Amino acid sequence: MGAEEAMVRQGSNRTAPTKSATNSSGRVVFRRLKNRIAHGLFLLATLVGVVVLAVLLFDIFKTGWKWLSLDLLNNFSSRFPEESGVKAPLWGSLWLIAVTAPLTFIFGVGTAIYLEEYAKQNGFTRMIQLNISNLAGVPSIVFGILGLTLFARGLQLGQSVLAGALTMTLLILPIVIVSAREAIASVPSSLRQASFAMGATRWQTISKVVLPYSMPGIMTGTILALSRAVGETAPLIMVGAVTFIYFTPGNVFDSFTVLPIQIYTWTGLPKEEFQQLAAAGIIVLLAILLTMNALAIILRNKFQRRDG
Repeated sequence: MGAEEAMVRQGSNRTAPTKSATNSSGRVVFRRLKNRIAHGLFLLATLVGVVVLAVLLFDIFKTGWKWLSLDLLNNFSSRFPEESGVKAPLWGSLWLIAVTAPLTFIFGVGTAIYLEEYAKQNGFTRMIQLNISNLAGVPSIVFGILGLTLFARGLQLGQSVLAGALTMTLLILPIVIVSAREAIASVPSSLRQASFAMGATRWQTISKVVLPYSMPGIMTGTILALSRAVGETAPLIMVGAVTFIYFTPGNVFDSFTVLPIQIYTWTGLPKEEFQQLAAAGIIVLLAILLTMNALAIILRNKFQRRDG
């Protein structure tokens, strides 16, 4: 009996590892299956957005391509589709970007530097940071109402480029502050400590070490925020940007219109040719946005090579 029991125990010991290995192999197969299912779902979600975007772009280019010409860029808006163009809104958009960009960069980066390098981390500072993050999600129409009350009427700027640029600055300023803070916070503390150890002041450390290191992220966030401002319509309508205009702005106090407003106006007109003109205007607007995004990539790569 003792020999038989020993043989039974030895057999059970041999079969136990086999069952354990089988269970482990099954769990591995199940995990791989879940991974493939999740990968397929995420790929499907990505393809939905890409396909919808491709369909929209195809329809826009198919409709508006034949209207693209130098006359479209050199003519003002008219009651006749064949004589209409985007000269006034195109120059208005460029004026708006030219005024909004420096204001946004100065105030946004300055605020980010203060919050990251100078402000003490207390309850008041955390409240400011929380409010800035919340402002980034406020609907744009709210900023339009604020711009109308504060700039157009309060400062008596009226329907001017400056009023629109200040309103756009308020709109994208929270985004720029958040992106600039993240870029500045990514600078290793060892670089700051090394600069202080060599006798540099706080401002010298910020200007010579922190800002050059974080500039790629700051520039990328700023230009992408400006790209959002270029496509906004509601805040500028609230400020009073005109629909039809037959001159280009000569200074920041002139009236103006922008491409999104002109496109919105054309889509509401009864003639089919105006809808086709709206598609051509969208292509021009997309060209501006793609140019700005390309500029962001070029600047980021340039600063990265310089830091390297």
